[in-house]
Amino acid sequence: MSKTVYNKYDKARISSLPVAQFEGRIIVILTPGETEKAVRYLLSQRILGFDTETRPSFKRGHQYKVSLLQVATPDTCFLFRLNHTGFTPALIELLEDKTVKKIGLSWHDDINSLHKIGDFKIGHFIDIQDHVKDIGIEDLSLQKLYANLFGEKISKRQQLSNWEADILSDKQKIYAATDAWACIRIYEELIRLKESNDYELIIQENENNISETR
Repeated sequence: MSKTVYNKYDKARISSLPVAQFEGRIIVILTPGETEKAVRYLLSQRILGFDTETRPSFKRGHQYKVSLLQVATPDTCFLFRLNHTGFTPALIELLEDKTVKKIGLSWHDDINSLHKIGDFKIGHFIDIQDHVKDIGIEDLSLQKLYANLFGEKISKRQQLSNWEADILSDKQKIYAATDAWACIRIYEELIRLKESNDYELIIQENENNISETR
């Protein structure tokens, strides 16, 4: 059975969807030594999902540096607490690597944030937003893309939590890991649909104007 996807997913539908979350291992990295071991493992994988988190600032003109770099495989996610580890040579090696496929969403924003704490050249990164148009999807947010492709909701409740807290809560860990892991799932599904052509695109200009295109 072919999958139905929408060019624009109705945001109002998201709240009623079942919640999706990462259910694999989550490993918090706090020291340069742990960072190096984690990077060795990650560079042995075939594909990685990337995301970052920054402590929100509620004061005009003030912005914190990126606090967390989360890197996921399909079943394990490492949470690098950059405010503890620093921007180590191992992390630079990971970001500059050109062999392992690394998936992010609006990744240039994350790159800009990371460049504020250290200098590095960009390795083999793929931005999901560069691929959604290949099957006619116009939405660019992680939450809408995931709902569109999988019929599940990624909660954003922890987005504005304190990412520099002494200890991250379980909810923060799951939220951070889910975002990185979801990048892999979305990318692989986009590639599958593009190669198989096994989908039906519904054009939705607004809630009252819907048409099928294929």
